[in-house]
Amino acid sequence: MTTAPAKLFAKGSTVHGTLEYLGAMHGPGTLARVLGALPPLLRARLETVAPTGELDYDDLVMLWSVADAALSPTVPDWSEQAGAFSIAHRGSDMYGGLLRKATPDEFLQQSVSLFQLFYHPGDIALVEHGAKSAVVRLVGFDARTPAFCRRQVGGLAKAIDLAGGAASEVRHVRCALEGDAFCEWSLAWK
Repeated sequence: MTTAPAKLFAKGSTVHGTLEYLGAMHGPGTLARVLGALPPLLRARLETVAPTGELDYDDLVMLWSVADAALSPTVPDWSEQAGAFSIAHRGSDMYGGLLRKATPDEFLQQSVSLFQLFYHPGDIALVEHGAKSAVVRLVGFDARTPAFCRRQVGGLAKAIDLAGGAASEVRHVRCALEGDAFCEWSLAWK
């Protein structure tokens, strides 16, 4: 007997960040093409969800899938760019107090989870912490698409920059979608 995948949720701000990225960085034509490729009911849900509203994570996955088909041939790192854009704009506006810290260490060790403000259930947990480095792990959340993992690369790098890190570098070093036991990201900064 197989069990159904867990029901996952995302905040509307994840949709808004993606749509804003598409329009600002790739133009209104690209945004219109992506929206036009979505089923009408899904498009309506995505266009009307409030930033703090909640939607089925699979709706967001469908948006990313359509965006990937439109962008990946010419912009293979669009998802990383979208993650950074989202944190720099939506994330910074909504959760600036969590992002603007004196040091990346403060950001990584704070008691409020930035991840849980965008997705649930689950979290991104700090599993290793060094002088200018860290490893974080996705727990209790099924990424379901490489776009999620790649988006975290850009989002985490921008978060480290906003938290006072310089020359941040983020690598997705383990991926459950590629057969690893979990997803992990390695972070480094100066």
